[in-house]
Amino acid sequence: MDKEQTRQFGYELGADAIGFAAVEDYQSKKSPDPRTILPGVKSLVVLGYRELDGAVESENTRVSFASRMGAMELSLKNNYLMTRYIEDHYQVKAASIPASYPLDMSLEVMGLVGDVSLRHAAVAAGLGVFGRHNLVINPRFGTRIIFTAILTELPVDSDPSVQKELCDQCNLCVEACPAQALDKEGETDMLRCLKVSQPYGIGGTLRYLRQFIGASPEEQKALLKDPRLLHIYQAQFIGFQYVCFKCMAVCPACIEA
Repeated sequence: MDKEQTRQFGYELGADAIGFAAVEDYQSKKSPDPRTILPGVKSLVVLGYRELDGAVESENTRVSFASRMGAMELSLKNNYLMTRYIEDHYQVKAASIPASYPLDMSLEVMGLVGDVSLRHAAVAAGLGVFGRHNLVINPRFGTRIIFTAILTELPVDSDPSVQKELCDQCNLCVEACPAQALDKEGETDMLRCLKVSQPYGIGGTLRYLRQFIGASPEEQKALLKDPRLLHIYQAQFIGFQYVCFKCMAVCPACIEA
């Protein structure tokens, strides 16, 4: 693979950061072996898209999430185009890994483990290091960046890893987390995080339904006017609605990078 030519194509599509990793340098304890997706995989191309500062810092969570949706939609389109470019240009197989959904929603996983850990892929591709918040800190964009990946059958060397320690262990992310999901260093309590960051997902929907089913007719009439129902309705066609970006907003690496 001509890494620089491929990288340039990605930048022209609108990606903000692009890195390459040999598959043996990608290490994730929880995600499946990439060979279960692409048996002949030899490398990963990782693309990053910056979050908008004004959106991340906004107190209006609709504005914050709309920006995230824009980045995700752009990345989904670009990943398809980049994957097609690799297959057509190099005559090999490649597989696109999106930033988020669709996810494995089986009972064993319930959407908590991605087919590829994009954080670990980004670190392997030289696009950043892990911070106290367990997110990747990129040297240019700090924590305000999301990633996608492409698995390919082409052998490539990994880009140089980031050697600088970008997290100063200030613990601002821990203190700002309304779910206390970062209390244990090195781990994120995903169930706590999701309850706060995606209140209108499956958990919030089930809590509302349980309350509605067990309520009296008068209480049910009131619950039909509960704003939660309209938020849940909206989430059904928008997708996962993130309403919390606190760990990203307070991270000084996002400001100083």
